[in-house]
Amino acid sequence: MRASPLRVLVVEDSPLLRTQLEGLLSADGIEVDFAGDGLSGLQMALSSPPDVLVLDLGLPGLDGLRLCERLRAEADRHIPVLMLTARDALEDKLQGFRAGADDYLVKPFAGAELLARCLALSQRHRAGQAHVLRIGTLHIDRRHGRAQRDGRDLDLHATSYQILLALAEAWPRTLTRSELIQLLWGDAPPDSDPLRTHLYLLRQVLDKPSATPMLKTVHGVGFRLEADA
Repeated sequence: MRASPLRVLVVEDSPLLRTQLEGLLSADGIEVDFAGDGLSGLQMALSSPPDVLVLDLGLPGLDGLRLCERLRAEADRHIPVLMLTARDALEDKLQGFRAGADDYLVKPFAGAELLARCLALSQRHRAGQAHVLRIGTLHIDRRHGRAQRDGRDLDLHATSYQILLALAEAWPRTLTRSELIQLLWGDAPPDSDPLRTHLYLLRQVLDKPSATPMLKTVHGVGFRLEADA
C-alpha cells in the first residue's frame, strides 16, 4: 500500500474536462492539481513533481510534446507521463513516445482505464527516482549514461555499464545470474557465457583501482553491490 495518496498533475486546457477529471480522480482518493497551459504545467511539474503527469497535447503556450521533452531534459527525476489526447493515429502516438511519454490514452476514454493506467505508471520501477543513483562513492547518471567512483570517471563498455546499472537499481538486493542474462539479452541469450567476461571487465574498471571492492559474488545466488562508504 502507498504511504500517502497518489498525486496526479493534470495539464489540460478544457475546463469541462478538468472538472470531470477532478471528480473522477478525487473520488478514488487521488490528490489532483491542474494547470491550464503548457508553461504553467511544466513549472508545476518541476517545482513539485507529481506521481503521474496526465498531459493533453493541444495546449496553449507550450504544447504537450514540447512540454514532455523539456520535462525529460530539466527534471531531476523520472515523472511518469500519460498523454491524453484525441490524436489516435500511429504516428501521433510514436511522436508522443519519442518525446518521452510513458503511456498514451485516446479520448474519449473510460474513467476506470485512466485510473488503472495512472496507478500502473506510479508503481513502475523508475517512478520518482532521481536520475543519479548514489551508492557509497559510486554515482551513476542514468540520464547521460555515465558512472563515477570516488570522483573517477569509469570507462565502461556498454554491456558492463548495463550490468552496473542493473545492480545499482536492484541494490541492496542480489541479482541472480539468470536475472542479469534476461536483462541483457532477453529471451535470446548467446550460446557462450559472455556474462563472465563482462563481469570481469566491470571489476577491472570499478574495483581494481580501489582498495575496497564493490562488486560481490554471492556464491550459489548471484551478484550484488556493496557500498564502499
